[in-house]
Amino acid sequence: MQSHPLKIGTRGSPLALWQANEVRDRLIAAHGMDEEYVEVCTFKTSGDKIQDQSLSEFGGKGLFTLEIEEALATGGIALAVHSMKDMPTVLPDGLEIACVLKREDVRDAFLSGKASSLGELPDGAVVGTSSLRRQAQVRRRRPDLKVVEFRGNVQTRLRKLSDGVADATLLAVAGLKRLGKEEHIAAVIEPEEMLPAVAQGAICIEIRSDDASTRELLKALHHEETALCVATERAFLRELDGSCRTPIAGLAELDGDTLRFRGQILTPDGTVSHDTERNGPASDGEEMGLDAARELLSRGGDDFFKAPD
Repeated sequence: MQSHPLKIGTRGSPLALWQANEVRDRLIAAHGMDEEYVEVCTFKTSGDKIQDQSLSEFGGKGLFTLEIEEALATGGIALAVHSMKDMPTVLPDGLEIACVLKREDVRDAFLSGKASSLGELPDGAVVGTSSLRRQAQVRRRRPDLKVVEFRGNVQTRLRKLSDGVADATLLAVAGLKRLGKEEHIAAVIEPEEMLPAVAQGAICIEIRSDDASTRELLKALHHEETALCVATERAFLRELDGSCRTPIAGLAELDGDTLRFRGQILTPDGTVSHDTERNGPASDGEEMGLDAARELLSRGGDDFFKAPD
């Protein structure tokens, strides 16, 4: 029996709490822990506090992890559970991703009470999304549509959609499945139509690098195939120096020992897109991601990632 609680840090949204409690339940089941000794602690991050403006104006991905990582670094919690796609590619000194759970569905979902697919929306319809990637991909496919900022957790976005703030929105299939809200999906968008965000559908667990005992506990939850895929995608993103300020998509998939990686960069208005693909041994995944990024950097040119005036 542990002498003090094993504290798990998470954001307080329903989806984040689902993820943290999933980790809690798996740890209890894997190690026969008493439930009272595994505690979920919630944090309101900087990203959660900004609801009406684009996150790209305030620093991007790290806004969803900052306060949790501060508690982790100082020993206030033993581990932090994150949506992997929210994680910066460079972590604070002394922290590391020790575990990645098996990935859920990687695809995006189209939600609308007015159309059954993005292609069926009428000219001039309003699509709400806070993701620059989705904004750019929608504009590329349907330049006639109006794209507006659409912040908030899943429940907030569903309410905004019901209230008519937008005619349609896009959310990750994984999050809707985890929350039992699949009935809201009008259509699932295949990666061939809309390549997902790097690490979409994956949950990761972050610890202090010197915490060997927690790392050992997490081995029972780790899914190596998912870890290989998201490592490839994150290498691609890291080389591009990607954040919430740049429309970037990437997906790695394993078929036996062979890994397929697809990457994409877009201008925010969707008018220009560069795509690439790599196939090779899974052991070469990270190098494939880096090589794909270098190709796209070369094709995009020096000005591609500069913010518009």
